[in-house]
Amino acid sequence: MTAPVFVVESVPEGGRYVLEGVEGRHAVSVRRLKAGEDVVLADGRGRGAEAVVVAAEGKDRLVVDVTGVVVEEEPRPRITVVQALPKGDRGELAVETMTETGVDAVVPWQAARCITQWKGERGAKSLAKWRATAREAGKQSRRLRFPEVADAMSTKQVGALLATADFAAVLHEDRDADSGALALAELPQEGTIVLVVGPEGGVSPEELALFAQAGAKPYRLGRSVLRTSTAGTAATALLLGRTGRWS
Repeated sequence: MTAPVFVVESVPEGGRYVLEGVEGRHAVSVRRLKAGEDVVLADGRGRGAEAVVVAAEGKDRLVVDVTGVVVEEEPRPRITVVQALPKGDRGELAVETMTETGVDAVVPWQAARCITQWKGERGAKSLAKWRATAREAGKQSRRLRFPEVADAMSTKQVGALLATADFAAVLHEDRDADSGALALAELPQEGTIVLVVGPEGGVSPEELALFAQAGAKPYRLGRSVLRTSTAGTAATALLLGRTGRWS
């Protein structure tokens, strides 16, 4: 098995290091790591220290010897998914599976047909949950670079983001629409790819028109219609394979 990942604010360059606090407690009391086992201390921004456990002390102190530092390069092309807000906890599910698959950034989107509304304290709590989910899923999937979860965007802000992308697409379920297959789209090998995943009610005609002006064309994934909480994961997997990032 690959070594478990624990998050640190600053990656140690070498020598002895003590992992404490929440991460230390998880390592000692939950994972019950013992001397001689391997671990990785990651900052979530692309740097990680490979280490060997020396001892577990108390309930929340893991003493390790750092044996080396690993740096994960910025992904190319970078994949961002603009995720319309799903109902209930399906937003966290979407973030979790996209993180495990390999997405680089997630943008919460308050689409016109979203039932869920992020406002005030509720919106702040929901965003915090998405970010915590990305962090935990990044650890679980042994990533050194966790996805960035942006502040929620309006449709106008999403349009501005799409205009900066090297490839922009709106996942669209209408088989009668003038949309091509994402599996056949010409993709860049560098730069940025931005995908828009609409809500369960679909992307409105007005939103499609605004996104088209920003250069985002509609594309379909396949013959079946995926839920908003799974479409981003499926599309990310497809793009990772097609761009060579899964080679």
